[in-house]
Amino acid sequence: MPSYSPGSACTSPNRVDFKVLQSELVYKAHKFDVRRDHIQLPDGRTGDYDIVVHNGAVAMLPLDADGRIHFVRQFRPSTGKRILEIPAGTLEPGEPPEACAQRELREEIGMAPGRLTPLSDFYLAPGYSTERMYIFLAEELTPEELPADEDEFLQVEKLSLAEAFVAMQGGEIEEAKTMLALYLTRELLQKRAG
Repeated sequence: MPSYSPGSACTSPNRVDFKVLQSELVYKAHKFDVRRDHIQLPDGRTGDYDIVVHNGAVAMLPLDADGRIHFVRQFRPSTGKRILEIPAGTLEPGEPPEACAQRELREEIGMAPGRLTPLSDFYLAPGYSTERMYIFLAEELTPEELPADEDEFLQVEKLSLAEAFVAMQGGEIEEAKTMLALYLTRELLQKRAG
């Protein structure tokens, strides 16, 4: 357990000594908003914090009966290039992560999963965003398409788990949710194998 010196801002690891004094919407985008919070700090000072407000997202590692992972390669404007990643998508307000995962897989790779196994959920970038991501292993895939989003131009690529690790170690896979999903899937499959 961490120790705190007398007069430090936090007396308990679970105690919150911050107070939101004012909050305002400063930008509204298609998939997120930006909010500015004026916060009183534990020592009495105040500060402004810009926060990306996001509904959350899902990511799925689709594993077919042949042991191939269905990746998507897509252009990401923030990187300036097409990157290889697992299918993912944004939650609609109030939408359960499992329902979103089902929808996104049908839209992005034209497959419906017969089984979704939760692998993890976590804050994607808690330093500035409320976005929580839910990762699933998607198995028992069957063809079932939904129309893709109008702004998505995806190319599906299939790799074995071993090939995916080689691609990751070689720098071809450079996206965090995909890397985490690969490690978590390998661990789960090893446990299943005994």
